[in-house]
Amino acid sequence: MAVYAITYIYAENSDAARDEHRPAHREYLGGLTEQGINLCSGPFGAQDAPGALLLFRADSAEEVLALTEKDPFRLEGLVTDVQVREWIPVLGPLAEHF
Repeated sequence: MAVYAITYIYAENSDAARDEHRPAHREYLGGLTEQGINLCSGPFGAQDAPGALLLFRADSAEEVLALTEKDPFRLEGLVTDVQVREWIPVLGPLAEHF
């Protein structure tokens, strides 16, 4: 299995809707965490463009994309762009955990 970096770009003016659907979004990602798929995820800082970074372990980029399609944020149209790239951790204290 490989590690994939997924970036979300949130829809403009979607703050209130994201607040509304955040519990379901986190519940969904929490389920993926329990399955060993979601390794880490979270939003970008307040000074950056609204979006998030997620690290998933999966067999393919297609599988990762299919998993994101079930995310409540995507189902509600709160994500306007999703990028999926294989990521190969090499150095640093976290690299040995991947």
